[in-house]
This record gives sequence, structure tokens and C-alpha cells, in this order.
Amino acid sequence: MNTNTDAIEQKQLFGHPKGLFYLFFAELWERFSFYGMRALLTLYMVNVIFEALAERDYAAAAVYSSYGSLVYASTVVGGKISDTILGMRRSILLGGILMALGHFVLAIEHNTAFYLALALIVVGNGFFKPNISTFVGSLYKDGDPRKDSGFVIFYMGINIGAFVSPLLCGWLGREYGWHYGFGLAGIGMLAGLLFFWSGIRNNVFGDRGKAPSEAVLAKPLIGVPQRIMVPILAFLFVPVIALLLSSYKPISPEGGFFDDQNIVNIIFKLIGITVLGYLGYIIFKATPDERKKLIMAVLITLFMTVFWGFHELSGSVITLFADRNVNLEWIDAAQSNAINPVFIILLSIPISLLFTWMSKRNLNPRTPYKFGLGLAFAGISFYILALSGGSADENGMVPFSYLMIMYFFLSVGELFMSPVGLSKITDLSPKRIVAFMMGVWFLSSAFAFQIVGFIGKQLAIESDNPDVKGFETLEVYTGGFELIAQYALAAAIIVLVTAPLMKRLMGNVH
Repeated sequence: MNTNTDAIEQKQLFGHPKGLFYLFFAELWERFSFYGMRALLTLYMVNVIFEALAERDYAAAAVYSSYGSLVYASTVVGGKISDTILGMRRSILLGGILMALGHFVLAIEHNTAFYLALALIVVGNGFFKPNISTFVGSLYKDGDPRKDSGFVIFYMGINIGAFVSPLLCGWLGREYGWHYGFGLAGIGMLAGLLFFWSGIRNNVFGDRGKAPSEAVLAKPLIGVPQRIMVPILAFLFVPVIALLLSSYKPISPEGGFFDDQNIVNIIFKLIGITVLGYLGYIIFKATPDERKKLIMAVLITLFMTVFWGFHELSGSVITLFADRNVNLEWIDAAQSNAINPVFIILLSIPISLLFTWMSKRNLNPRTPYKFGLGLAFAGISFYILALSGGSADENGMVPFSYLMIMYFFLSVGELFMSPVGLSKITDLSPKRIVAFMMGVWFLSSAFAFQIVGFIGKQLAIESDNPDVKGFETLEVYTGGFELIAQYALAAAIIVLVTAPLMKRLMGNVH
């Protein structure tokens, strides 16, 4: 490591590399933009984009599902391009510019602009999201004991952004119009870019995050240097993504194998079959010890997919339920998206301290039990929403307290599963394929949105009345939530019953 980098490493702030705090604010504002937009998205589609359709809920569920799947799948492609061509710095800047453009284009009230905006965010997220987290890790040497606490600080920024943005963007959207809320999300993204750029200008990152080599950047692709061609291709790909997002109608309305399937659904089914087939091949070729751990890694990924499939209903079905059937106090339906992140902020340290206390007494449950409990908490949370129908008033509206309690249990479940899963994938995967397994882990979130879309379509309200609410919608939602609770609790029971077997598969990994 050169002298310049060593000198940079001496620049500390609160005991951590100074660059961490530039990345903290960059990610805080990026998440501000992402979750601020997400809080408004389903409501905007139902009330504006698809307002004239009786099947507005169905169309919104289909587009929301496709958007979420593509947003997370794009990180695999963006991460690969960063590793081989652009490097983290250029990728983050390119992704941030694309996402900011997407948020500002959302402020244009036109259907074509709507799909182009979502496509810009999808492509931009692919470059931004996988690289900024990796950048945080690069600030620390291997074995640096400060690294874990550095990530805690970084992820606190994520949740602060996710908490504040629905409140502010939701307020602007309600008081002044949807597009002011989307515009504020765009300003948040620009703020994140400015923080990151100022970190580069102030040289707080040293040599970290640069492209693999200048030669790679200058290498021509169709006669154009790759550093220029990659952004050009990224922009050219936006209309393709927009076309995929707009294909929300069933391919075969008459029925048949492809009934109720759009192009994105079919693409992800093919990806799923291909990935599972390749995983089967890898497991077959692995050593006996590797095979056991790989099977466990696949199981963890599947359990996490199920959990996120229920959790991500927050931005779609649960937001609509809050709008149509909850007597909201202090906040509106879009702002209710802030409840989950504020519980994560409040509960993260107590639950972390609980696990530490249990570890010292050899009582800390191993990963399968934590995953089983996490799914059980998810089941309990939806069962609480299902019970809320019994407390509905004469207008079919349920007390706000049910939504608060539901998010409390869902947040506890998230803290039992999400922080654990990522580290266990790296521990269970052979070093030669750990990058591939991380890609599969990221894809699990993309497939979770396919679950979100399926549930959203099943609970879609079909009505010519754009202000449908109350008893017209209550039974559909509470019945659906009860079914989700049953599936989540059944999954939890399966995991807890088979936990002893899974412990043996994990070997020495806790």
C-alpha cells in the first residue's frame, strides 16, 4: 500500500475512517430518495396512472412487482460491471445520476414518463446499490475490529433515510401534489451524490474504489472507450426496461399456461429454473462437507425469500389497507411506511445486546432457530392485521394501534433474520463460488417481489369507484392477511422442526 493511502488512513473521525461518514450521508440520502418514492408509488398508480381502470389494484400490483424484481436483479449486473470495468466510484456516480433523473422524471405527469422514470431508477440502482456497501468494507483492513461497528453506523444511515423520507415525501404529496413528493426524492438523491462527490474531491477515500485499470477504461467497445460506452448502454437500456414494466397485462387473457403472467414474470421463472439447476450441479460436484453447507445456504436463501415476500407488502397491499381501512392518527397511508424503519432503529441495539447477553451464557440460538422465530414473528404480525377486522367501526375502519403492533412484530422478525443471513451465506459458501452465492442472495430479494406481485393480485379490489374503502375492502384484506399468517407460521414450524437437521448441515458454522 502506497504512502498516500497510508496517510489517508490516518484521517479519522469518531474512531473510524473519515470516508465512512461521507458514505453514510450518501447512502442516507439515496435511501431517502428510494423509500420516499416507494411510499408514494402504489398510491400514485392506483389514484393517477390506473385511475380509469376497474382493475387498478391488479395493474398496480403487477407493475410494483416487476419494478421491485428488476431493481434487485439489476444489482447483480451492475456489480459485475463495476468489478470488471468501471470500479466503485464511477459506478456509484453513474447510478446516482440515473436514479436522480428517474425521480425528477416521475414529477412529469404522463404515463410514458412514469415507466421511463421507473426504468431509470432500476438501471441506476444496479450501479449504485451493490457498490456503496462494498465501498464501506474497503475502508478497513482485513481483521480490523472496527469494521462491524462501521457497518452498524452505515446501516443506521439507511434506516434514518427510510424513516424520514416517507414522512416528508408523503406530506408533500398529500398537501401539494404527488409530483412534489417525487421531486423531493430526486433532491435527496442529488444530495447523496454531492456528499459522495465531495468525499472524492477531499480525497478521503485514498485510492479505493477506482477502476481496475486505466487500460480497461480505455479499451474500445465498438470503437468507443468502455468508460464512455457503459453509460451510453445504460441509458439505451432504459427504454427496454420501461417496455418490460409497461407489459403488466396478462399475455393470455383467454387462459392457459401463461394466464396472469407478464414478460417479467416469465423472465424470472426462467432465471429461477436456471439458477436452481446450476446450484444443483455445483452441489453435486462439491465435497461432502461443502455439499452440506451449500444445501444449508440454499435453504437460508429460500427462507429469506419467503420472509421478504411478506415483508415487502409494506409498500403495496399494506399501504392500500392503511389508506382504505385504518383510522390513521398523525400520519397518512404513505407516511405509514416510516413505521418499520423507526422500529428497526429503536430495536436494533436492544436485540443486538440480547444476542450478546445470550452468547455469553451459551443460550444464543443458532441460525435455523433464529430464522424460524423470524418467520413466526412475521406470521404473528399478519395475524394481528387479520384480527383487526373484529374492531372495525361503523365505517369499516380499524384502530391505528393494529398497524403499529403489526409493524413491531414484523420488525422484530426482520432483525432475527436479515442481519444474520448475509454473513452466513459467506460462511457456508466455498471461497471459489462465494461471489456467485452472494449474487444468488441478492436475487432472492428480486424473487420476493414476485411473491409480492402474486399476493397483490389476489387481494386486488376490482371497483369502478376510485375511492373504494371501508367494508367494501375490509374482508378482502383481513381474509388475505389471515392466509398469509397461516403460510408464514407453517413455514416457521417447518424450519423449527427441521432445525436440528439443519444444525448438522451447518457443521461448525454457528
